[in-house]
Amino acid sequence: MEACEQSRPDNAVLAGTDTERALVFQIVHGSFVDGPGIRTTIFLKGCPLSCLWCCNPEGQAQCPELKVTATLCNGCGNCLEVCSTAAIALTDNADPVVVDRALCTGCLMCVEVCHAGALDRYGVWYTVDELFAIAKKDEQYYGVSGGGVTIGGGEPTLQSRFVRAFVRKCREHYIHTALDTCGYTVNEEGLRALQEADMVLFDIKGLDPDQHFVDTAVSNETILRNLKHLSDLGKPIIVRMPLIPGHNVSDRQVSAAAQFMAGLPSLERVDLMAYHRYGTVKYGQLGRAYGLTVPSLPDNKVDHIKQILENHGLRVQIGG
Repeated sequence: MEACEQSRPDNAVLAGTDTERALVFQIVHGSFVDGPGIRTTIFLKGCPLSCLWCCNPEGQAQCPELKVTATLCNGCGNCLEVCSTAAIALTDNADPVVVDRALCTGCLMCVEVCHAGALDRYGVWYTVDELFAIAKKDEQYYGVSGGGVTIGGGEPTLQSRFVRAFVRKCREHYIHTALDTCGYTVNEEGLRALQEADMVLFDIKGLDPDQHFVDTAVSNETILRNLKHLSDLGKPIIVRMPLIPGHNVSDRQVSAAAQFMAGLPSLERVDLMAYHRYGTVKYGQLGRAYGLTVPSLPDNKVDHIKQILENHGLRVQIGG
């Protein structure tokens, strides 16, 4: 199995060239927060950003990863027998199974023999037809609610050829599609994927370029350019703004974002996404530490940010 590497801009052109399969880490049915109506949301693995507050760390690397929920371990020892590098140990501690990630090769043989669910995988491969068959089961809900399918991640444009084929399959069956994107795509294939979807949910982490690099490990220049390009094409857009105290919520930062968004003719709405720590347990399951510690944003501060945006003529919603 190939080493699990973080998807970065320099290999983004290679990512997504497999037209047969995509790597999915979660499928959510009956979502009300990922676009209009009732939706099926499909989360693809691989992202070019490394946001400090990321709540889906299992979506960052573009390969299957070992998920460890130690409290489920029953101590059977099956995993020890199949681990060729002795990366797994059983203990008498509160977490009975321990994985040395430095020794783990990511073969996931241990997952196949763990019947208690303590060892599992983040990431399953699907073909276009397999994934569409799952989404089509919810078709009756799309029609009555004005919903459809949303493809997020991670970052869907890293598997852009698959995404384009999947979007076309949905279009053939009159199913509305939306892509939830960080906006950082550096190749034409990724842009075409964004253009083919019926709607784009576009994340804006901040307008200050230096702060953006600190927060995400990439520049926001390409992101803002792609957002303006999509708007100029008339693509319906919902901007999603994560509100991270100490990072992007000052009046100056919010006003800069408001001024930029006010110049986007196809922008339908801005969704304010409050900071939360719901994803921290996943870092532990991946053997990683969650490094950001900031307080929750008070409701009155969120209302204040909403007012700043509305003062620029923007339609704003709290939450997705």
